[in-house]
Order: sequence, then structure tokens, then C-alpha cells
Amino acid sequence: MEKTNVMRILEQKKIEYNSYSYADTDAVSGMDVASVLHQDPHEVFKTLVAVSTSKKYYVFVVPVSKELNLKKAAKAVGEKKIEMLKAKELQPLTGYVHGGCSPIGMKKFFHTTIDSSAEMLGTIIFSAGKIGYQVELSLSELRKVIPFQLEDISD
Repeated sequence: MEKTNVMRILEQKKIEYNSYSYADTDAVSGMDVASVLHQDPHEVFKTLVAVSTSKKYYVFVVPVSKELNLKKAAKAVGEKKIEMLKAKELQPLTGYVHGGCSPIGMKKFFHTTIDSSAEMLGTIIFSAGKIGYQVELSLSELRKVIPFQLEDISD
């Protein structure tokens, strides 16, 4: 399996993870990815980037089976209002393309909030930073790489 920058970062920090590839499938949506990987869609997460009216950027990580609640997300980060970042702005800002965005290894770190449903899980699965690749690790291991908060941010 091809190594992504996310995998290299995890290995550098001696963090154990599992990796998955769906590169040889036609999976596009998060639900498709969970299905082809034979994983529970509540345990596969998508990484979303939003911007506030004050022009601050935020990263939100939510199960693929749910949607980000913009009001809950804004409240979680102390903003009045946030909106999703436009797809064309994603790569210049984060270094990642739409569908391959990971909370690990962005060009710059942004305040990260993970949906509180992740607390109930042993591990979560999320993008390894390239379309077709996913990594799985525990929140305690993820915390060794990036700081984050857990909040109820999805519907």
C-alpha cells in the first residue's frame, strides 16, 4: 500500500495505526467508503473545514453517517456563524484536495473539533490525506499528533 504523509507523520511519532485502501474502487462519498471497507459508518469520519465571519478557519471531524450542524459547530468554537469552506479554497489552505482531507498534516494547524460520538468508540477511521486511503487510530493516539476538542457538532 502506498504511504501517505499522514502515515509518515504517525510513524515518525511511533503511533500505531491501521491503514485501509479503497483506491481501486469507485467509492466517492463517506458512506460509500465505509461500505467498501466493511466498516460501521458511525466509526468512519470525514474532515470538514469551515470559515467564520471573522475569517478564522476551523476543522471539524464528524461521522460520515451524519452532517455537520453549523450552529452547533459555531457555538463549539465560540463563533456567531461559520460556513463551509469553498472546495476551490481547500487545497491552497490545507494542502489537501476535497475527499482527501485529513486533520493530520495540514499546511498549518487549525483549531480542530471532533464530534463527541467518537468518545464512545475505541478507534475512529478518517482520511490518510489522499483520496483512496484511510487510517484508524484511537483518540488518545490522535491526541499525540494534534490537539482537539470533543463536542456535539453533528445531526
